[in-house]
Amino acid sequence: MTRLSADERRDQLVEAAIAVMIRDGVAKATTRAIATEAGAPLGAFHYCFRSKQELLHAVIDRIMRRTLVPTATTAGEDDGRSPYEIIRGTLRAYWDGIRRSPAEHMVTYELTQYALRQPEMAEVARRQYAHYLTVFGEYLEAVARAAGIRWTVDVHVLARHGFGLLDGLTLTWLIDRDDAQAEAALDEYARYLGTVAGR
Repeated sequence: MTRLSADERRDQLVEAAIAVMIRDGVAKATTRAIATEAGAPLGAFHYCFRSKQELLHAVIDRIMRRTLVPTATTAGEDDGRSPYEIIRGTLRAYWDGIRRSPAEHMVTYELTQYALRQPEMAEVARRQYAHYLTVFGEYLEAVARAAGIRWTVDVHVLARHGFGLLDGLTLTWLIDRDDAQAEAALDEYARYLGTVAGR
């Protein structure tokens, strides 16, 4: 049997925690359930983490780093598409990811709400959303470069507006699973961004 280093064991337990939360929800992610999922003795959990809160910090950080916001990787170079077409393409690619992994997105909402109710973890939730806003701002800047445009509205305002829209749209879709309405709303947002794209 291969012996894991402390860092490898921590990583294993974080991934196990995410798997348990996706399958059973945050409330059922006990230390015992997580250790069992990882195939590790319960003592390994307490060796790697001082508390369940410390593990949750690591889980939120891991999920946050997976960047649950659009990226401009599908924007490419200026290939003749309009800003609307570029934006619509990247938003649709993002939405495909939401549809592929709804349970993981449900976990992010559960974790955020949990963190906000714990005084010692509230800063983690704030850092999580600050990260998302930063990444969304970077997405908007990358789209502007790819489309050869400049935003006529401050990019920080656009990022907050856009991420707020996508966050709410994602939560609504997790509840009603109405693909047609979600995609129509994304297209409308892409059209709006087209109206604030200058040359």
